[in-house]
Amino acid sequence: MPHVVTENCKDCRFTDCVSHCPVECFHADAARLYINPDVCIDCSACVDACPVHAIYEVIDLPEEMSTWIAINAERSLVLPVIRARQQPLSTAATRRAALGF
Repeated sequence: MPHVVTENCKDCRFTDCVSHCPVECFHADAARLYINPDVCIDCSACVDACPVHAIYEVIDLPEEMSTWIAINAERSLVLPVIRARQQPLSTAATRRAALGF
């Protein structure tokens, strides 16, 4: 099962996960990241790399977050691929603290 990026990524856009990914499945907009489920090889390398616990394997995704499956699939098709780690957003530290991490 592929992985999905959930709401916790919003306003953070930490890209530590990208540097751990062996394929180019991450895409980004101005606020967050998305995973292309057709490219994800289900290695789980990104899960522990995310400092805000925003990434889940689909099978482990809480039911209330299931809408993120379609959002990742749709948005990843229209956004550019992120191939390397980038600077987090200026709001990332505040958002991370608000999430309790």
